[in-house]
Amino acid sequence: MRRLGLMRDDPISRPLVAEEVFELHAARLLLLFRHCGVKGRIDSLVKMAKLDFFVRYPEFLKVAAEAEGIAVESDAPGDSRMVRYRYGPWDERYYRLLAYLESVGLLEVKEKGTSYRLSLTELGSETASLLDDDPSFSDLVSHMKVVKRVLGKKSGTRLKSMVYELFEHEVAERPIGEVID
Repeated sequence: MRRLGLMRDDPISRPLVAEEVFELHAARLLLLFRHCGVKGRIDSLVKMAKLDFFVRYPEFLKVAAEAEGIAVESDAPGDSRMVRYRYGPWDERYYRLLAYLESVGLLEVKEKGTSYRLSLTELGSETASLLDDDPSFSDLVSHMKVVKRVLGKKSGTRLKSMVYELFEHEVAERPIGEVID
């Protein structure tokens, strides 16, 4: 994953791959806190990662919604892939992204027992609002609202269990570190 500013010296023939752009992942997380959290807050890394999983894997959201007795339609394209980690789907870039968002004043991270409370700051909320107004994020924002409606009230532990129960072959049986397809 690279910063856009560092890509300026790349040859013009090198394609720009969204998966590699740090700022796009940071923007997605800001929007995740805004639309899937409660007042811009998510109370654990596990819950953040599982909500992000359902944002990034729209087909898995449909299965989870069906298990909850809810029909959903979402035309959101699948986003970057995650890997199987100890507590289910995870993105190894989270720590760098969260540290970056905190260092530039967009996110506040507070320890809460053995977990972390992650909250948008006032500047983070304003920035997420600007992203909301950008048409290039409209499908993503719409999809996040569906994720929130279907799964937003569940705890991180319940979401983790749901992922393992519903996606045993796709997630639970994968070796740690392997990409989830």
